[in-house]
Amino acid sequence: MIAPWSLLCAGAALACWPAAPNRLQVAVEPPATVRIPEVWRIFRWLLPAAFAGLLAGVGGALAAVALTLAWHQEWRAHRRATAELALAAHTATALRTMVAELRSGAHPVTAAEAAADVVPAVAGELRALATAARLDTELRAPALPQLAAAWTLGKRHGLPMADVLDSARRDAEAGLAFGRRMRTKLAGPRASAAVLTGLPVLCVLLGQAMGAAPLPVLIGSPTGQVLLVAGCVLLWAGTAWCRALTGRVRIR
Repeated sequence: MIAPWSLLCAGAALACWPAAPNRLQVAVEPPATVRIPEVWRIFRWLLPAAFAGLLAGVGGALAAVALTLAWHQEWRAHRRATAELALAAHTATALRTMVAELRSGAHPVTAAEAAADVVPAVAGELRALATAARLDTELRAPALPQLAAAWTLGKRHGLPMADVLDSARRDAEAGLAFGRRMRTKLAGPRASAAVLTGLPVLCVLLGQAMGAAPLPVLIGSPTGQVLLVAGCVLLWAGTAWCRALTGRVRIR
């Protein structure tokens, strides 16, 4: 019994291993300096599987792994979408501030530094752009590609910087408005998918309350264990498919 449980725990740890932060999370969220919570995060994802394994055996543990993985992926997708909207809002605010500074006669470097004071979430990127412009080097901003591209275009071709950045601002605000509208319109389908995902679990609980006793069948027999695992895997596949359908619309 020790070998199967060790393999199960190792597989669950690999499935729930936290992914490396993307450029959106790096730009929006402060960098983590303490590594101890990472260990607790992995242990927290293994707790449902261990608890379900004690109550329902290996099948229950595998089913708990599938459900935990589905919930974890949904949470990460929601967090990524929120980060994208936040970054789009920060980009639009930074461009708006720079355009206002440039219209008042400020230098682009001064305008970027002023925008860094207004938008602390992307202050590092803005100050890096200001430093690169001051040193006359290549302008790079992984978290603010629209701003860097517009600045480079105006600098390379001698275009009015305020007009170029104002055009980028309008594009960023249009993308932000589009993303917010799509998130609002997709809230209904996502809520329906969440209800349909939880409906099988509710039906099992209602059957148990009515005396049909589905839980002893799912827990106490090999066939029930296989059906339990298969049902939870299908629930995970359903959430992944709904997430793939609703996640195709992204902020441009």
